Amino acid sequence: MTHYLGLTGSIGMGKSTTAQMFRDAGVPVWDADATVHRLYAKDGAAVSLIAEIFPDAIIDGAVSRDKLKDIIAANTTALAKIEHIVHPLVTADRQNFIASQTAPLLVFDIPLLFETGADAWLSSVLVVTAPADVQKSRVLARPAMTEAQFDQILRRQMPDADKRARADHIIETLTLDDTRATVQELILKLAG
Repeated sequence: MTHYLGLTGSIGMGKSTTAQMFRDAGVPVWDADATVHRLYAKDGAAVSLIAEIFPDAIIDGAVSRDKLKDIIAANTTALAKIEHIVHPLVTADRQNFIASQTAPLLVFDIPLLFETGADAWLSSVLVVTAPADVQKSRVLARPAMTEAQFDQILRRQMPDADKRARADHIIETLTLDDTRATVQELILKLAG
């Protein structure tokens, strides 16, 4: 039976780097954010559906995430309407991924894993974490990221301590070598 491992962690905790380590080890990884980007891209499945309710969100045949942020900020019902469109498309993409795989371990990279209840269908959950000062330093080093944006993102996410309390597996992502070694150990444990 295939093990479905959810991978999550707050912004700046090393989730994308850890997901890549699983890929590098040959483990198939489904990425929720990448799926949404595909859905929003030119000719993506969400474009025409979002255009029906928020035509101003479409620029050059694609959904503009910046325009969506403005719409959501100005309209209290916008987020629910967008989620009503996008969530079923994301679920269908994930199901297609699962159906196309035969590996004993599949990783599901989901930033808002607990917040969306995805832990209900997963075999186990891995939370990546780092001390708050390391997290803040990593995030503020990103181009165009401000402290206000960082704080806003943190407010939307479940606190790191709560994620760790709900996790089946935890990796502290302080060094690449230690993180990679722990990923390898986890692969052997879960895929074996």
